[in-house]
Amino acid sequence: MAQYSRLEVASVMKETGMVPLFYHPNVELGKKVLKACYDGGARLMEFTARGDFAFEVFSELNKYAIKELPGMIMGVGSITDAGAASMFMQMGAKFIVTPSLREDIAIVCNRRKVLWSPGCGSLTEINRAEELGCEIVKLFPGDLYGPGFVKAIKGPQPWTSIMPTGGV
Repeated sequence: MAQYSRLEVASVMKETGMVPLFYHPNVELGKKVLKACYDGGARLMEFTARGDFAFEVFSELNKYAIKELPGMIMGVGSITDAGAASMFMQMGAKFIVTPSLREDIAIVCNRRKVLWSPGCGSLTEINRAEELGCEIVKLFPGDLYGPGFVKAIKGPQPWTSIMPTGGV
């Protein structure tokens, strides 16, 4: 069960203005990075699930955060299927970030009231993500679009929250 509601996670993301992300297979190094981010004021961390046994590393880091870093919200990125999203949520992920819009992931996250942020690259994808309950859209790859794209979206849709990622 999520320790934070998806609206609380979205609020912390908006207040912070950024989400540090990290991956390394070494748990002890991960703890040091997590602690450094925490000491620097970050209260969110996106662990990118890119390596073998990433779920084991995340599980250890999340347990560490719960025990040693009060208020740290741990999420997982680079999730590409609903099975992985479910597995990481069972290990305590408070948010899920995907490189593309996947309705199967939206369904499992919404079922558990966990924030999910899909990678979107068009207004059509952004609109579909919002229809599926997305609070914060991940503009991906953000470095290809730039601030002009975000401004263009915010004009007719000022309610849309966008998090540019990927080379930004």
